[in-house]
Amino acid sequence: MASLTRGRATNAGLVPTPLMAKYYAQRASAGLILSEGTWLSSKAIGFINVPGIFTREQIEGWKLVTKAVHDNGGLIFSQLGHIGAASHPDFFDGELPAGPSAINPQTRSFTPEGLKDTLTPRELTVAEIKLTIQDFKQAAKNAWEAGFDGIEIHAQAGMLIPQFLSLATNQRTDVYGGNIENRARIVFEILDAIIEVWESTRIAIKFAPVALSHVGIVTPDEETIAMFQYILKKLSDYNLAYLHIVGPAENLTGTPVEALQHDYFSHFRHHYSGRLMANLGFTQESGNAILKEGKADLVSFGAPFIANPDLSERFKHNLPLSESNQDTYYTGGENGYVDYPEAVYAGAQATASGENR
Repeated sequence: MASLTRGRATNAGLVPTPLMAKYYAQRASAGLILSEGTWLSSKAIGFINVPGIFTREQIEGWKLVTKAVHDNGGLIFSQLGHIGAASHPDFFDGELPAGPSAINPQTRSFTPEGLKDTLTPRELTVAEIKLTIQDFKQAAKNAWEAGFDGIEIHAQAGMLIPQFLSLATNQRTDVYGGNIENRARIVFEILDAIIEVWESTRIAIKFAPVALSHVGIVTPDEETIAMFQYILKKLSDYNLAYLHIVGPAENLTGTPVEALQHDYFSHFRHHYSGRLMANLGFTQESGNAILKEGKADLVSFGAPFIANPDLSERFKHNLPLSESNQDTYYTGGENGYVDYPEAVYAGAQATASGENR
């Protein structure tokens, strides 16, 4: 089960709740659940009602979640996120968020007062970058204490890490800017820090290399393919749990990454020797196909798990899938969150209930 922001930490402390524990427990049959993106520090926040993992109360809240998943036979990784420059002063008592460079990422932040345009952030100092890396490490320690089975680093488009990788938002002239090696440096310093807490085989990282929309100016550039070839080669030496790659939601023709349009996942398989998890709005059939073709070792499903807590069982028995109500994705409360029913089984016969909710 891929990470899904659901906006249910509707409390001042951004603490996971018993309702969230119920939600994740319902989906434990996924085998491996990747938690919603979770703020690793108070400086990482950039979206309302998303839980954190940097306070004692948050750690205790996550313990309810991990226990519920384990009690129902599942495993769960914590996805650690930092939104960097794509945040808003509303989250920091009027202070500007910080990013790789003082460049507006030109996206929008979902604040307590609604969607607002991002502003020009201040540039992180080298000392602050080092502290941010330590924040990742501390969050990984907190996830260990909270009972998670591993860590997934949130490096999808729009977050802090892609802001460092992007030519558009990283124009630094120090060791964290300039050439590909320098711009990617933070990825490996974060991994090296977390490996001091977790075995590498319990650590993963998720990228969306070709995101074109909804991420402002952090989009593919002329160095994106070379950047990821460098990252993939270097990551191959880490023996990670897996590398999670999101595929293209749009046609890449005419973009700097047009070469990836044909046989996208084969490119990453060719350059990465470890376990590869693919994410691209898969169906049961297309997921089975990419595994059979050997282009990925694992497939993650996101949206289907919202309305189908027993998705794996529905796949197993070839049952129809329920449809989710997008109006309730981020609204808080039980509606559209824990009230989607499992399929109803009658002996050898099985039918799905709750379609078209």
